[in-house]
Amino acid sequence: MPHIALVTVQAARATDEDLAPLESALQQAGAQVSIVDWDDPIVDWSRFDLTVLRSCWDYTERYVEFLVWAEHISHLTHLLNPFTIVRWNTDKHYLAELERAGIAIVPSRFVEPESDIVAELQSFLDEHRDCAELVVKPAIGAGSRDTQRHARHNLAAITAHVERLLKGGRSVLLQPYLDRVDEAGETALIHFDGRYSHAIRKGPLLRRDEGPTAELYAPEQIDARQPDADERELAATVIAALPFADTPAYARVDLVRADDGTRLLLELELAEPSCSSGTHPVRLRDSPRSCSPGARLIRCGDDRGSGQEMSKPRRAPATMRVSASPYRSCPQPCPRRLWISRLQQCAARSDAFSRNPLRGRNAALFH
Repeated sequence: MPHIALVTVQAARATDEDLAPLESALQQAGAQVSIVDWDDPIVDWSRFDLTVLRSCWDYTERYVEFLVWAEHISHLTHLLNPFTIVRWNTDKHYLAELERAGIAIVPSRFVEPESDIVAELQSFLDEHRDCAELVVKPAIGAGSRDTQRHARHNLAAITAHVERLLKGGRSVLLQPYLDRVDEAGETALIHFDGRYSHAIRKGPLLRRDEGPTAELYAPEQIDARQPDADERELAATVIAALPFADTPAYARVDLVRADDGTRLLLELELAEPSCSSGTHPVRLRDSPRSCSPGARLIRCGDDRGSGQEMSKPRRAPATMRVSASPYRSCPQPCPRRLWISRLQQCAARSDAFSRNPLRGRNAALFH
């Protein structure tokens, strides 16, 4: 029987709607499950066969501490998603990398702590003369904390917001606010093991003339949504373009539409995404063995008790460079009820990823 840790933080336990149903479903599948806080100093992480990041939603306030912890436990247990993916994805500079790979993203400009704020802001406004509003957010942030929607003419407030983030040693992301978000919201497409599962609509999070949320995350209005074909296509292309040798166990691709209807990547969540099990209940089904080429399955249900142990992750050579994985097309969408078997399927992998350096000023924290 594998022992699986679902990792959260005390402040998020009561609000993570995915936590309880996932725990129940894994237990029904024959796994031993523990819900643990990532910052609990007494936890022995080596006792877990699989450790799944669920709702470590305060990591942006303790970023260095969180990454040091995640790297440490990645040598003691099988971490999902792997540490290299977590580190890459928790800094929004990944958007620039995906754009260079040909992904259509919401136009983004990064302002670093050593930059000339006035010049960077003026250059951004000149480049986006048609945008009436813009969004200022930290490059390392989650839950819309420290994120605000500004009218373009309110230069004093915009500059003060940017300065406050930069003085804290944080890179800043500037994006035009897309008007269609107020009407259509965002489309978030959830994938497990690279295969589409389900989608949700997220209502507009940033209100005009409202400051950043003071809570752990901004309140969200979430409903089930059937994505359009071009949204499915872009989401699959995003996952195929990831600079890793293997596909993430879980991913949420957040898309919006520009004023002309073009679908664009807003964010990609590979570290601790909400999967909205409230709109798509977790159910169990046997996993098709051929769903993920090369995946080694743990004997969680049929063969539990065989005494077979899951392998611990190998440490990758520092010089190894990962390559983008080819798109693995699937003739049928992956039903949301495969969520549990996707975790089971990934639990026995020994992923070997190289370390992608952090971008901008934030890189100095780790060198």
